[in-house]
Amino acid sequence: MQEHPLLVMSGVSKFFPGVKALTNVDFQLRRGEIHALMGQNGAGKSTLIKVLTGVYEMDKGTVILNAQNVRIKSPIDAQALGISTVYQEVNLCPNISVAENLFIGRQPRKKGGAIDWGVMNHKSEELLERLSIRIDVTKPLAEFSIALQQMIAIARAVDISSGLLILDEPTSSLDQQEVKELFRIMRKLRDEGMAIVFVTHFMDQVYEVSDRITVLRNGELVGEYPTEELPRMQLISKMIGREWKEEENKSKVVGMKKSEVWVSANQLGRKGSINPFDLTLHKGEILGLAGLLGSGRTEMAKLIFGIDKADEGALSIGSEQMRAMFPMKAIEHGFAFCPEERKVEGIVGELTVRENIVLALQAKRGLFKPLSLRKQQEIANHYTDLLHIKASSMEQRIDQLSGGNQQKAILARWLATNPKLLILDEPTRGIDIGSKAEIRKLILSLAAEGMTILMITSEWEEIIGCCDRVMVLRDRDIIGELTGEEISEQRIMHMIAEGGSRDEAI
Repeated sequence: MQEHPLLVMSGVSKFFPGVKALTNVDFQLRRGEIHALMGQNGAGKSTLIKVLTGVYEMDKGTVILNAQNVRIKSPIDAQALGISTVYQEVNLCPNISVAENLFIGRQPRKKGGAIDWGVMNHKSEELLERLSIRIDVTKPLAEFSIALQQMIAIARAVDISSGLLILDEPTSSLDQQEVKELFRIMRKLRDEGMAIVFVTHFMDQVYEVSDRITVLRNGELVGEYPTEELPRMQLISKMIGREWKEEENKSKVVGMKKSEVWVSANQLGRKGSINPFDLTLHKGEILGLAGLLGSGRTEMAKLIFGIDKADEGALSIGSEQMRAMFPMKAIEHGFAFCPEERKVEGIVGELTVRENIVLALQAKRGLFKPLSLRKQQEIANHYTDLLHIKASSMEQRIDQLSGGNQQKAILARWLATNPKLLILDEPTRGIDIGSKAEIRKLILSLAAEGMTILMITSEWEEIIGCCDRVMVLRDRDIIGELTGEEISEQRIMHMIAEGGSRDEAI
């Protein structure tokens, strides 16, 4: 590995109105290395990549590439400097040939200006051969798997790169065998001298393929470490900003004694999303899903609610086995789902607070049983008071509320349906401390009344203080279960770090 870095980013800062996305971040990349960029949501990874690729222009800092001070003002600037990026979603054209995708915008031409198809096809074969990929380059891209399309995108990026390749969540839609093939290509490129930035949430993959790790948290640099010198437990601590404590957390609230199994999943799974899993939900219990970002928690919840369609396994509600689950059927069976991405999957910004709150209940009742305006107002006012939603009136557009109040309105929407199973994905994200305590108290009281709650949260205090059982996930798999007084920050973090059972976590 060469002594002088290929890339040196120093004191990089990027500000948005009311937000410091990056503050004095340093980042170095060397030739012939795979460098993992790690951090939780909001850590600044995406912003740093967008600065490097010219999507955002930095407000402060310097970028030195190949010993030259550069200013990257646009993606075209980045490409001209030889910085290539392959994103999570394949950004190619499925309706044209592999060769056309590889050379789009730079096709070899004959003297008269026509495309030289023979030369382009031959160069495409040579380019893919470099990565040990042998396919018919004249066929449409759409005829090949997502994994192969990803490899083709990487081949194109390598060809236009001058030695710097950014892979942004490239494994998120790949299965284990496809990931191994991708890693083979990454190692081959590294050994040829390519410098690779690897952005991922999968910890096992980081330790399998990376040489060095940079950790960001809250828009600031935590540190840069050789992968072999950073134990997994320390990586987790640096990402979340807190060391685990030796003593057990004694604040666990033990809920009511649980009754029979109500919902069960048997080897339910979706390729490229969540590996097959078994899960049981008892009436009146709070089951927590614990794990780092990318562990598969949200994907599991979406499969249970039917937002994503399972391609294997079965879901049972009571004695009834569901042939196929989808959201309307889930709602009819008393399921409710509060999503993490409230702006994308939750609120309808053009509607009022009242209309957003009654939306799910009206859908459950059907088109021919409309709620009267008086009933809508009554429901909206009840849950506004219960959850302390701050709005000028129920007729205010919901997109004019703060993020925390939008989150409360989504919770109110589903509580209004009187659900039997309430799925909460990060229910207190973006909510002030006082409101968090109120929502935790509400969750406990709902469970005490017999409601089943499946809760996803990144806050250990909520897991420890609310849950009767916890399923711990890592890299799309359930790796263990904790119950009652076993649930503690120490045990959860050990299980995530080591991938072991509860016995190994003690």
